[in-house]
Amino acid sequence: MGRCCSYFLVVILCTTTVVVTCVGHSQKRNNNIIVPLFVLGDSIFDPGNNNYINTIGKANYSPYGQTFFNHPTGRFSDGRIIPDFIAEFAKLPLIPPYLQPGNHEFRYGVNFASAGSGAMPEINQGMTIDLQTQLRYFKNVREELRQRLGETEAKALLSRAVYLFSAGSNDYVYPFTINSTVIPTYSPQEYVGLVIGNISSVIQEIYKLGGRKFGFLNLWPLACVPYMRVIEVDKNGACFDQITPYIQLHNKEIFKLLHNLQYELHGFKYSYIDFYSFLKERMDHPSKYGFKEGMVACCGSGPYRGVLSCGGKRGVKEYDLCENPSQYLFFDSGHLTDRAYHQFSIQAWSEGDSTFTTPCNLKALFDFN
Repeated sequence: MGRCCSYFLVVILCTTTVVVTCVGHSQKRNNNIIVPLFVLGDSIFDPGNNNYINTIGKANYSPYGQTFFNHPTGRFSDGRIIPDFIAEFAKLPLIPPYLQPGNHEFRYGVNFASAGSGAMPEINQGMTIDLQTQLRYFKNVREELRQRLGETEAKALLSRAVYLFSAGSNDYVYPFTINSTVIPTYSPQEYVGLVIGNISSVIQEIYKLGGRKFGFLNLWPLACVPYMRVIEVDKNGACFDQITPYIQLHNKEIFKLLHNLQYELHGFKYSYIDFYSFLKERMDHPSKYGFKEGMVACCGSGPYRGVLSCGGKRGVKEYDLCENPSQYLFFDSGHLTDRAYHQFSIQAWSEGDSTFTTPCNLKALFDFN
């Protein structure tokens, strides 16, 4: 694996020759053994939890869902999202939203993610399910599993499970676009520290409750998504670079956190997945990956279709819709198409010995006993 202390390499301690890696230590699992998938996070992962709360942050109307499901499900895409593909690759059924009525089958996992949620509770407060609340929901699920399966079997199930996170984006978007009073009292280091601290507490709490295997997306280049480009429309749609130092620092710190937790917590394993580079590459070179458009959204209005108007249910009724979402990287002003999520999920699942998944891919994580 080469050079010492390269940032994205498998974690290397430069004072020794020890290399910590997932690769080579997993084994093919018995097909009869269920490895559940528990999902926490924001709109990147929300399969429809927001359908069941009082919020404008919903995607339960056309044209969302048109490509794969042929009807809106609450997913912010024309079709599937990342957890759907990962569940398929892991030979699991679609992981349902936790708040879906009548949902009590938790042996395959459950999805707690909520569009608009932040690691910090004050982000979009009252309009979403924040990360701490998602943790409380997980505790409810754990208790129900214990009652239905017994202590021993429930504990084994939770330790085999993979916990997939997409968290932090809204903690930075919110202060710059909705409530600008949040950040000014903090330096970038202090503010990022607060966000990371909240995420860390949730990870460690899940570990205490039996979780051992964690998949984590880093933050994508939020400054350049259509929604943020609209802010800089008077600068010919330049990226909103005020947010970039926060995103870069966050990604550095979340990588450091996971690295440290692997040493501090016995049996802790993780996959750090480079969503930032994946998206930046396709925004800059869309045709290389089969896309016609990497900056303009398929659905929305205004420059870059960056106004959050897809479907006409968020105040702005008029919106444009492309003919073929699969030619676009972005489906709406802030979320990707089914095709883009599929490409990402394939890499997150199977990319090995690379800087894209560090220190192992999601398949290796699922294969760990």
